[in-house]
Amino acid sequence: MTSSVRTTGISTAHGDGSGLQAVLLDMDGTLVDTEGFWWDAEVEIFAELGHELLPEYREHVVGGPMTRVGAYLIRETGARITYPELSVLLNERFVELIGRDLPLMPGAGRLLAELAAHEVPTALVSASHRRIIDIVLRTIGPEHFAFSVAGDEVANTKPHPDPYLLAASRLGAHPSRCVVVEDTPTGVASAEAAGCRVLAVPSVALIEPASGRTVVPSLEEVDLAFLRDLVTVVR
Repeated sequence: MTSSVRTTGISTAHGDGSGLQAVLLDMDGTLVDTEGFWWDAEVEIFAELGHELLPEYREHVVGGPMTRVGAYLIRETGARITYPELSVLLNERFVELIGRDLPLMPGAGRLLAELAAHEVPTALVSASHRRIIDIVLRTIGPEHFAFSVAGDEVANTKPHPDPYLLAASRLGAHPSRCVVVEDTPTGVASAEAAGCRVLAVPSVALIEPASGRTVVPSLEEVDLAFLRDLVTVVR
């Protein structure tokens, strides 16, 4: 099991000749194709509660965190359920769904292998809960990460900067020399608030390019040289 509480002792004087000190990766929709599973879980649970989730709700719930997603769906549907009750139901249903199949996003496996081969300090930073992360890591491979940060293990999860500031600190890296790979506006907001360079690979919601932010359609277009350029180009 990876932990969000141990430090790695990785020095910023790592053998990477560029300004890149660390790569911090989101999980759902970025490395694994799970955003559809979350939506399926939400649709199924609310159907059982007697409510239909409209397609336009999806853009509002992608990327979490669950507290925001749950509050939004309860408010929009008027479902008679508390957030704690809904959280339990959604997590249980999501675990059932990902137990059937859990595909990696295109290019994710190759990129993780390249980062590991070049010993680039890497952490997984997700708004998902620890239980979910540890299940998904069985597919991704925990050996690809120094540690992982879970949404239920920080006081303020995404879109707050705390998760990415925590990950950068534990890797001994300055946020401005970290590249964050994200797929949602919520995750991008978190990374940018932390002062990191952002590589956005949108999954459901549209993300526009901006200062300090690069947008690509797929991780198949990304390699280590690409990530290094994101730090060296913008100081």
